[in-house]
Amino acid sequence: MSADYQHAVYAGSFDPVTLGHTGIIERAARLYRHVTVAIGVNPGKKGIFSTAERIEMLEQALVGLPNVTVSAFEGLLIEYCRSQGAGVIVRGLRLLTDFEYEFQLGLANRDLAPELETVFMMTKAEHVYVSSSLVKQIAENGGDFTRYVPLSVVKALRGRYQKS
Repeated sequence: MSADYQHAVYAGSFDPVTLGHTGIIERAARLYRHVTVAIGVNPGKKGIFSTAERIEMLEQALVGLPNVTVSAFEGLLIEYCRSQGAGVIVRGLRLLTDFEYEFQLGLANRDLAPELETVFMMTKAEHVYVSSSLVKQIAENGGDFTRYVPLSVVKALRGRYQKS
């Protein structure tokens, strides 16, 4: 299968998805014919939400984007992109430290899969400091996290932390 440069993959753990993530996805959806949001599954890493829950939250948050699909994968991102026929990997950037890490990954991906292009997209300024880890910490401690996540995540986080 040859690489389709109008099919982009945006991968992450999305545990949970934030408005920074959805902002990148919305912008990628304007640039590419098809965007696959790919949840990386690491069997050795336990998230607060199951893969199925993350897929559901993302699908609810992205309901207005008909050219975006959500799926999960294990293993190397480049192999997943190849299996989907995607030619572009979208990576979101928040801070300079993100760039250093993402640049290193991008170079490794280019070495392993030269047919794939990596595109870096900056998050909106108001989401620069927002991360899934920050959202979880605020929610866990009873703070107001609602301005950082889509409504589907607000409901899920409230349900998760009100039970514990």
